[in-house]
Amino acid sequence: MPKTELYGTASCPYTRELREWLEWKNRDFDEYDVEADPEAYARMSAATGGQRTVPVLIEDGEVTQVGWQGRGCITGGSPHSGAPHA
Repeated sequence: MPKTELYGTASCPYTRELREWLEWKNRDFDEYDVEADPEAYARMSAATGGQRTVPVLIEDGEVTQVGWQGRGCITGGSPHSGAPHA
């Protein structure tokens, strides 16, 4: 089974919707809050080429989805990441 990672924020409703969809599909996944975890923000940014839209779904190291159903939230990343803030 592929390793699935969900990158998002606690405040983004689309992160919540994608999480609920993954749970409904009984998918195992690791979830990271990119505003609270600077290392997760760095991994997401590297994987997406600097994309700041969440949620991001990564499966086996490949980005498979940015946003949820055509919608997403813009994040400035972790306050400790050195990334610019919105």
